[in-house]
Amino acid sequence: MSADEGLRAPTSADSVELEGRVAIVTGGASGMGLATVHALARRGATVAVFDLAAPGRTELASMLDVGVDRVRSVAVDVTDSGQVDRAVASVLAEQARLDILVNAAGIAPPTPFEDITEDEWSRVLAVNVNGTFLCCQRALPAMRDGGWGRIVNFSSTAGKTISTAGGAHYTTAKHGVLGLTRHLAKAYGPVGVTVNAVCPGLIDTPMARGLLPEGSLERATASYPVPRVGLPWEVAELVAFLASDRAAYITGAAVDINGGDLIV
Repeated sequence: MSADEGLRAPTSADSVELEGRVAIVTGGASGMGLATVHALARRGATVAVFDLAAPGRTELASMLDVGVDRVRSVAVDVTDSGQVDRAVASVLAEQARLDILVNAAGIAPPTPFEDITEDEWSRVLAVNVNGTFLCCQRALPAMRDGGWGRIVNFSSTAGKTISTAGGAHYTTAKHGVLGLTRHLAKAYGPVGVTVNAVCPGLIDTPMARGLLPEGSLERATASYPVPRVGLPWEVAELVAFLASDRAAYITGAAVDINGGDLIV
């Protein structure tokens, strides 16, 4: 499988259902985050990538084969409230609105429980939970004032069971993301903002490949009802749906995308 096959949906026509919308995608420089940036941009949204390793704007547009006006790139550590404040403010200053937030930034060290240090525990929760909290808190006022918003938080099958590859801290963090998602959905639904989570299973990303021995993804998924590894674009298509008007009556949901993993 080429990198392009994993990133882009096999479709010949792009819709414009998100034309005029402004989105932020954290962790948008690789894997499922990058695929999500592509899915939103080709539907007409202007997308800001927040990532520690954010590529240049021109490079990002070239990678995704979208117009340079469709994307911007901001180097951000989502665990740093000051950096998040400045990054969100810069998007609002340039675009004068914010409609969609996708929290895809995450880390998943495979450290055995007894070997996890306090610092590592704190770092995993900081990226996966605190980063989601900070970005939601800074984005929600603009969505509330605009009377429309979509937040999609990345949890995992680990948020419903336990992690296949990550450690106990990752499992704990992804359960926390689901709790935050439900709370915000209840609080902000009345002002036109939906908040949902996606729960990917084993997806073919650099992070997953780096966590597991060679061939493990294929062996683990061979017994699934859909017996293969998931692709980043498949998750991105789900995110794009949840970010659209078509999903206006869905909120507080934790949507599985795992090839049937949880039923076997």
